[in-house]
Amino acid sequence: MSHYRRHSLEPSIDSVTGKFRDSLNFQRHDDVINKPDFRELNFGSPISPLRPRVSSSAASGSSSSSSGSASGKPAVTSQLARQSHSGELSGLSETSPVMSGSGTVNRNPKYGHRRSASAGTPLIYSGLGFSPVTNQSSRGGGSGATSPNPGVLPTGNICPSGRILKTGMATRASVRPETLCTGTANYGHGNIIRSGGGSNGKASHATNKAVVAEIGDSEEVKKAAYRSNRAAALAASGRLEEAVKECLEAVRIDPSYVRAHQRLASLYLRLGEAENARRHLCFSGQCPDQADLQRLQTLEKQLRLCTEARNIGDWKTVVSEIDAAIANGADSSPQLVACKAEAFLRLHQIKDSDLCLSSVPRLDHHHHTQPPAKLFGIVCDAYMLCVQAQVDMALGRFENAVVKAERAMTIDHSNSPEVVSVLNNVKNVAKARTCGNELFSSGRYSEASVAYGDGLKFDAFNSVLYCNRAACWFKLGMWDKSVDDCNQALRIQPSYTKALLRRAASYGKLSRWEDAVRDYEVLRKELPGDNEVAESLQRAKTSLSNKSEEPKYLGFNNEVEEVSTLDKFKTATSLPGISVFHFKSSSNRQSEAISPFVNTLCLRYPLVHFFKVDVEESLALAKAESIKKVPTFKIYKKGEKVKEMVCPSHQLLEDSVTHFLL
Repeated sequence: MSHYRRHSLEPSIDSVTGKFRDSLNFQRHDDVINKPDFRELNFGSPISPLRPRVSSSAASGSSSSSSGSASGKPAVTSQLARQSHSGELSGLSETSPVMSGSGTVNRNPKYGHRRSASAGTPLIYSGLGFSPVTNQSSRGGGSGATSPNPGVLPTGNICPSGRILKTGMATRASVRPETLCTGTANYGHGNIIRSGGGSNGKASHATNKAVVAEIGDSEEVKKAAYRSNRAAALAASGRLEEAVKECLEAVRIDPSYVRAHQRLASLYLRLGEAENARRHLCFSGQCPDQADLQRLQTLEKQLRLCTEARNIGDWKTVVSEIDAAIANGADSSPQLVACKAEAFLRLHQIKDSDLCLSSVPRLDHHHHTQPPAKLFGIVCDAYMLCVQAQVDMALGRFENAVVKAERAMTIDHSNSPEVVSVLNNVKNVAKARTCGNELFSSGRYSEASVAYGDGLKFDAFNSVLYCNRAACWFKLGMWDKSVDDCNQALRIQPSYTKALLRRAASYGKLSRWEDAVRDYEVLRKELPGDNEVAESLQRAKTSLSNKSEEPKYLGFNNEVEEVSTLDKFKTATSLPGISVFHFKSSSNRQSEAISPFVNTLCLRYPLVHFFKVDVEESLALAKAESIKKVPTFKIYKKGEKVKEMVCPSHQLLEDSVTHFLL
């Protein structure tokens, strides 16, 4: 609370006694408001600093000085009523002495703030300065006595009121409310004033508004401090998002609150939001904390290196830079954890990726009054949802993936190309998987394989689609293709149990018992209580033992054997299993074109015996088998011909081989 200032009087009032000058010292605000019966006090408007000036009439003591007249004429009252707000007499007061008709002063003892007789000669401020009041007769005689004029009283803070009470007004009760005055310049701060009507009432109303505004500002400052302190407590308990909201509210209430800005910057650094941290660390030209500034610059550098590595697909560097940023202080950044999960996903470490995302808190923020933080040009919340959608899709949680991708799209209003691409891919893959499942359930395996293949066009690294398509190949008896798709799924997700189980079964169908035993042994460790796996392992081991005792027949060394005589041909057709004969001519273009594919089939199906017969060199054999056109293929099973094909396509040839291999 401000103190009232002491104002000395100029030499023009040297006649005023030192004792009265001491009485001019203004009291503290606490003294004013603690005076008894304060509702009867009317301080009027606060006055400005006074520069006393002596009028000639006051100096000479002539009867022309209307301000010191005790005649009680209406002219005096009218003149006093017209004084200005700057400390002059502005009207009548209920607390002023009343002039009776006989010229005597009627002093009501109930009015407080009475001046003692020892205070010396009172002064009247008439707008021209202070002047001592002299007692003059109405006839113009001047006795020079220094008794106060009963018709005029001091104003401002010298006495309770600067207004002269009209006759009959002394007994009226005041109904105007008191108001704490903010004051103007150096006077009046903290005084209790009454509101009034007319122009003075308007001024009082304006003052009331100013007082309310000042009190409101004080309360708002307290609220800002409360919010900031609450943010500190929340941050200490690890509730950073709530702490950010409290700090944002604090700086909204008081934009110049330095401590709240500093606390916000520190919180944003922990959240990995470099742009928002810089905004509050260096606001309005404030000198930032050097330790926080160093952390901010390091975080910005690490984010830049992470972005560069991500753009070129260097996912191992992305992981290392994210780890460095977290170690530097961004230990509560969900978007950085999501970035690390994305890197693990691209490195085909899907379990690690899913584990990373499990530590990301549920998205129920963000900062409503702060620009949303971005990472790689994408709103952080949308980026995290995109990563989660892709991980869900990789793990076969297609419905969850679609929901999260759609949420990301609603958050990122800028329609980032990356977010749009993720949403389209997720929807198309989910649609292909649903369609494929329906076709597979209805036994339409070939069409189902096509549907799964359509989904792989949008996500070439989806292990679930590869495994599902392998199931289609298995049902179609195309076990080599089943093995290929299982291998692809396991390269993407090495711990994919279902793909490993399907590959082991395909190896068994191909009589590749060594490979089958190896896969079943891995499955036995992962699924120790699975009886079906245990039985399959035992059968594979038995088959492997029996295979080692079989003689080595022609065509069993993964090579296409040549047959040139009829006797050798009869021996080959009687071999156990499947025997495929390729009748060809070295001069025939079609025969030479399909020969490399036959070699591939021989490697792909090691239990099938592949032979080739050159009809130009073995005319007798060609004639015996009635070969009229090349290339011609004949398939024998257990000594009997089961199929003959002339100029078949690659697909037809392979499908026929696998069909009779069942």
